[in-house]
Amino acid sequence: MKKKVVVFGATGNLGAYIAVHLNEQGYDVIAVGHRKSDNDFFKDRGMSYYSVNIEDPKAFNVLPKEDIYAVAHFASSLPSRYAFDPIDLFESITIGTLNVLNWMKGIGCKKIVFPQTPSDMAKFHNNGSIIPCDAPRHFPLTGDHAIYTIAKNAAVDLMEHFQAEFGFQFFALRFFTIYQYHPNAYHYANFKRRIMPFRMLMDRASKSLPIEIWGDCKKAKEMVYVKDFVRLVQACIESDKPGGCYNCGNGWQVSLEEQIKGIIEVFSPKDNPSPIVYCPEKPDPLQNAFDMTKTFEDFPTYRPRYSYIDQLRDFKHEMDTEPMAQLWGTKEDYKE
Repeated sequence: MKKKVVVFGATGNLGAYIAVHLNEQGYDVIAVGHRKSDNDFFKDRGMSYYSVNIEDPKAFNVLPKEDIYAVAHFASSLPSRYAFDPIDLFESITIGTLNVLNWMKGIGCKKIVFPQTPSDMAKFHNNGSIIPCDAPRHFPLTGDHAIYTIAKNAAVDLMEHFQAEFGFQFFALRFFTIYQYHPNAYHYANFKRRIMPFRMLMDRASKSLPIEIWGDCKKAKEMVYVKDFVRLVQACIESDKPGGCYNCGNGWQVSLEEQIKGIIEVFSPKDNPSPIVYCPEKPDPLQNAFDMTKTFEDFPTYRPRYSYIDQLRDFKHEMDTEPMAQLWGTKEDYKE
């Protein structure tokens, strides 16, 4: 008998890939999203879809209740996707998570996977520090991610309570950007809409335009690909560990110079690659790294399979083939 897994946020960037992956791995996936219609995306792939507003406890009544093995809870508002109102963030993230946990308790399901934000590790960013496995949660006091991080931390606090009080297993995955193709190349940063930096670089490379490398080109950061990330989510679902917070990195980082050279290799015309312009006088790039010891020890079957170049090649393939077009539309739908 297939194990049933409910994926909340199944129409979102990560949730869609998680649902598709688990379905392909033989799970009975129940996809849940805020959207009224999924355009039959999940039905056409052998999954059921339910529209649920997780901020409303009564809305969960439409969901199946029998034999739910685990929940992947990836539903929330995001600052990078237009959500800045503190009330909206708390209702979506903290209250929504409490409603999910109460619903799980009511149907006897006690295993949940949740996306945490590395913004709670702000003091370790851009200073050469490696983020420890069990670093205590914190939050930035300013910026567009402050309230978002506070709400996320409160959601993890609730999971710890449900673990202690009701015996839940919770797996909170702490990560930076999970790299993936989405037809919408834009996001919000510091309250302004702009093209994502790596998408801008891919666009410039495809047009053979010069690409600048700012600051210390050897500074490196985590670059986790979505098709590795979904395997970590699966590893959490299959784990018999009590759970907790886990760093989600690769065990290796990619320097800015490697990032740019890889993008040029994959996206530029072979006979006319983008020239590189080094600008060491300009600000340094982002730098971050996770200690992955605990994650690799608790999930011994999980190791990233995609090298950085493999990520880019698969990304370009999805950019060309638009595998999620039925759910998200195509790049043409997001042009300004």
